[in-house]
Amino acid sequence: MSVADSARIRELLLANLFAVFSERDPKRRLEVIARNYTEDVTWTDPDGTFHGHEALNEQAQKLLDRMPDFVFSAAGPVYVSSDLGLLGFNLGVPEQPPAVSGIDIALVRDGRIAVLHTLLTAQT
Repeated sequence: MSVADSARIRELLLANLFAVFSERDPKRRLEVIARNYTEDVTWTDPDGTFHGHEALNEQAQKLLDRMPDFVFSAAGPVYVSSDLGLLGFNLGVPEQPPAVSGIDIALVRDGRIAVLHTLLTAQT
């Protein structure tokens, strides 16, 4: 794997956290999704498994609607191994301990996220 591939995976995971799951405007979020995820993307989180751009956009909106005062932050660096990337995150009210912590794991195909798994590691 090239340095460029590793950099792209890091870029994708940070965009996933900040330009998708932190973006409250559905149109802007969908534009990022179209650029950064395969059309057949699969996302699995504790709520289920979702397929495609529209489903990812809808689920991100539902998550944001449930927690209007919460913000995401990275809980460390992006780790990359071959075509996989991993990023820990925290979610909560700014300046307070996180309400939720987790890990996003992405399988990247042709420079786009093809499979995304979100695992929760702690909840208050």
